[in-house]
Amino acid sequence: MDEAEDRVNGEFSAFLRSRRARLAPRDAGLPAGLGPRRVPGLRREEVARLAGVSVDYYVRLERGRAAHVSDAVLDALARALRLDGTERAHLCTLAVPARRRSAGVPPGATEPPPVGSAQRVRPGLLRLLDTLGDTPALVLGRRYDVLASNRAARALYTDFEALPVRERNMVRFLFLDEAARTLYADWPAAARSTVAGLRLYAGRHPRDPGLAELAGELCDRDADFRRWWGEHDVHERCHGVKRYRHPLVGELVLGYEALAPTADADQVLGTHTAEPGSPSEGALRRLAALAAAPPPLS
Repeated sequence: MDEAEDRVNGEFSAFLRSRRARLAPRDAGLPAGLGPRRVPGLRREEVARLAGVSVDYYVRLERGRAAHVSDAVLDALARALRLDGTERAHLCTLAVPARRRSAGVPPGATEPPPVGSAQRVRPGLLRLLDTLGDTPALVLGRRYDVLASNRAARALYTDFEALPVRERNMVRFLFLDEAARTLYADWPAAARSTVAGLRLYAGRHPRDPGLAELAGELCDRDADFRRWWGEHDVHERCHGVKRYRHPLVGELVLGYEALAPTADADQVLGTHTAEPGSPSEGALRRLAALAAAPPPLS
């Protein structure tokens, strides 16, 4: 087993342990039992009982030995651990490499294709960004890389296009740019959700060297990222509401939509809109006007 396979098995094991640790006995319909618990959450034998498997078998699964785990067992584990739809899909994704290897399929054919060449945004999608005018919009790629942004998005966040290519990344912006911590009205929630989205990506692309570099650097440089990355939460970015405190136009409450262009499954078009007639709509227009104004003469 090579280093990458060890990492994949470790992710499956760590995810199971993290879901077990967060679940209290009463949440799973179990009595609290007698005596103090040495570990948070459920015991291994309690999860095994809830899932209808032997304790020895569950222990093997928590050690990453998922080569022969069936869909029925994964479903039972998801029910026992009270996983939501995103978490269940993530658990199954983490189990895929080991299961396919046990069937005799070469490792290179069982896992997602290696992440190699740089991503490119189609010209038509770039034109769409520019036509959105006052609507902040950007294209996010692998690892939350910012592949493209329109003028309104750069005014809302930062001028990603002025940054070195390596630094054009939303996770880097959130954790390494001090301005981000005051821009978001609830920075911990926004940052934690983004880490959970990166974890979901990690399950789909476990061999991405760029991900290992990004996560490793941020774990070294930021205690919040290191803690949340270790919690193994997962989140599917789709839609919601984001609140900002912009230094130029004040408070903004914006709806967020994540749309997946069909040409590249690892690209997401994110748009931000305000309720018609709301103070946020006026603030967004002021922000767009400020961004469009020519720079003052020196």
